[in-house]
Amino acid sequence: MAQSTPIEELVDPGALGRYLDSHMDDEPGEARVEAHIAGFSNVTCFVNRNSNHYVLRRPPAGPLLPTAHDVAREHRFLSALFGTGARVPRPVLLCEDESVIGAPFYLMERKYGHVIRNELPDALDSEGVRQQIGFELIDALVEIHAVDWRAVGLTNSRADEYLERQLKRWNTQAGLTVGMVRELPALAEVGTWLATHRPVSGEATVVHGDFKLDNVMFAPASPHRLEAVFDWEMATIGDPLADLGWLMHTWGRQDNLAEDAPQPLTAQSGFPTRDELAARYAEKTGRHMAHFDWYHVLALWKLAIILEGLYVHYKTGTASNPASDAFELQVPALIRRAQILM
Repeated sequence: MAQSTPIEELVDPGALGRYLDSHMDDEPGEARVEAHIAGFSNVTCFVNRNSNHYVLRRPPAGPLLPTAHDVAREHRFLSALFGTGARVPRPVLLCEDESVIGAPFYLMERKYGHVIRNELPDALDSEGVRQQIGFELIDALVEIHAVDWRAVGLTNSRADEYLERQLKRWNTQAGLTVGMVRELPALAEVGTWLATHRPVSGEATVVHGDFKLDNVMFAPASPHRLEAVFDWEMATIGDPLADLGWLMHTWGRQDNLAEDAPQPLTAQSGFPTRDELAARYAEKTGRHMAHFDWYHVLALWKLAIILEGLYVHYKTGTASNPASDAFELQVPALIRRAQILM
């Protein structure tokens, strides 16, 4: 079985400490590094230095897909959005010199609270809080989409071509991934349907690119406000409804799953329905999900391509999370769900 890369091979605490000593204004100090196994993309580590606590993000080891695992992009968007209405952690430092730890990396402040993955913490496990969780997600997304991206120094001369570029980019990514360890012919059929039915985008905004429940953190104490949005490596400027479609495909009861398939956490009672979340977003932004099925299929197609790339990492022994073996079955299941919606 493939194994995840040891933390010692991803971050050399001595080399990191020396770099921080020469590039930060605080007192020199030992960098103590702790692995944080969560998620399946960029490697996340906790770094303690003197009395300060940071999070370090770097790409996984091994060959990478073009434009994937872009920590410089993450840092750029965090730096632009910090201080606006968007709920992002404070960026601290970007290092693009791969000779320091073997890859580019950045540091951001460490936040403390609840990241919801497979179960609800006891403090959040009530119907009223479940509803609040859903509405807080929408409110935070509305705030991101409301940022004047030009005013904060972000640029994109092709923002109006976002959906067209998405289809081209992910077709390219699929071509580089599919076939390395197995064939997935139905994936191309989904891509063709998306190209044929592509809608016209509205006004461009900041797009997070991976906006979902386990990429945010909630405050540990009541009223459990959503404190921070993480994982900005896929951020860009484009169609905001892509973010809403991405959230929706992970949310609520999935009626097209097999009877014995596990339902997402948000299928439990108390969580708002997809229709309720969409209505709240439309009310606060004036936008409407006129092409929900298309954005839903886009989300499923992209996720299948992403997870297939991570499955390749697993099969080649460079996965940052050993649970990537689950994608052997999950990727084909995502493709089947997309075909049902087409």
